Amino acid sequence: MDPSSHEVWHLLTRLGEAEILLPAAAVVVLALLWRGSNRRVVGLWLLLLFAAAAVTTATKVAFIGWGLGWPALDFTGVSGHAMFAAAVIPMLLAALTPARPPRARRLAVACGVALALAVGWSRLEVQAHTVSEVVAGVLLGGAVSATVLSQAHLPQLRLNAWLPLGLVLWLALMLPYAPPSRTHDVVTRLALTLSGRQVPHTRSEFRAQRRTAAHTPAAGADAKG
Repeated sequence: MDPSSHEVWHLLTRLGEAEILLPAAAVVVLALLWRGSNRRVVGLWLLLLFAAAAVTTATKVAFIGWGLGWPALDFTGVSGHAMFAAAVIPMLLAALTPARPPRARRLAVACGVALALAVGWSRLEVQAHTVSEVVAGVLLGGAVSATVLSQAHLPQLRLNAWLPLGLVLWLALMLPYAPPSRTHDVVTRLALTLSGRQVPHTRSEFRAQRRTAAHTPAAGADAKG
């Protein structure tokens, strides 16, 4: 991979980090509540986002602590970056875009979806996840955004330009300069504590077991012949 392209993918993939996205989402949520906007919509988004994060964490804990996954798909857990990007970015852009004309908000949502997909793709480029894990993350996070956008009217933020400009500045500073995410370390400690293991299960072990399982039937058939 070209070094400059490698840096771009690593920068883009940070846009899916919970430490960067969730503070931005919290600001928008507080602004919505402060403006007296539809609290049911805000509550629905937060509830679904929490549920998606719980599912994502559970899949990671299951693999790290007990080695549970889907060998045929090389699946060891939902991609948290892809999930958060799909669940948060389209919602942020929709909330910050005027509801009139309607096409403006649709365009904002489409841009958010495209950016979330780019974050998901970046997880493949930096070799952090497999296709199945990224797809699972995009689908899970996308379900959060789609549910809120389709079943409830998303309030419009009638605020001064400081909020979107502030979010842009936050991202511009955090993407290149924020400390490395420690989310995986926290999940790993949780998994080891719950399972009682000293060391986590790894993808290399997972793939080795898959290769062994794939060759075992063939070896047995040869022995019989």
